[in-house]
Amino acid sequence: MKKNLSSIVIIALIISIIVIVFISMSKAQNMTVVYKNNTTKQPIKIIKGKFQDSDCGMVIDELDYSSQVVSPSGSTWFFHDHGGMAHWLYNKPFKDKAVVWVWAKDAMQYIDGKKAWYSRTDETPMHYGFGAYKNKKDGFIDFETMSLHMIRGENLTNPQVKKQLLGK
Repeated sequence: MKKNLSSIVIIALIISIIVIVFISMSKAQNMTVVYKNNTTKQPIKIIKGKFQDSDCGMVIDELDYSSQVVSPSGSTWFFHDHGGMAHWLYNKPFKDKAVVWVWAKDAMQYIDGKKAWYSRTDETPMHYGFGAYKNKKDGFIDFETMSLHMIRGENLTNPQVKKQLLGK
């Protein structure tokens, strides 16, 4: 009985130490996951390596496929792949009222994500393939279509779609 009790105490102590280490690491890195009080609903300047993707949790190291979602209350979430943003936004109660900003590769700035045009074959961080552009080109799709493709799994992570779009 004493061995079981001492084993439980040791396991609890180890788990406590692990939790404390992870919490201190997160505070030490000072990562931004959600930005509050964005009352102007404008895009927030992302500092590479200091912002975390709200869908997959990875650190945002590049802006080429970054996007931001601003809720009606002014909370802003960040993403490093437009497909992940669409996946995250899909079931949010404020999705229709949200302001979406996407980095446009041709304009090199954030633009209204709901008015952007999306390619389906870009090499994106999570390999979904959706690159955002200000100007429409042949084969580009609108925001609603991109979101629908993402939710249905019709992106470059699907081998059948990849073969259809890229011939691979």
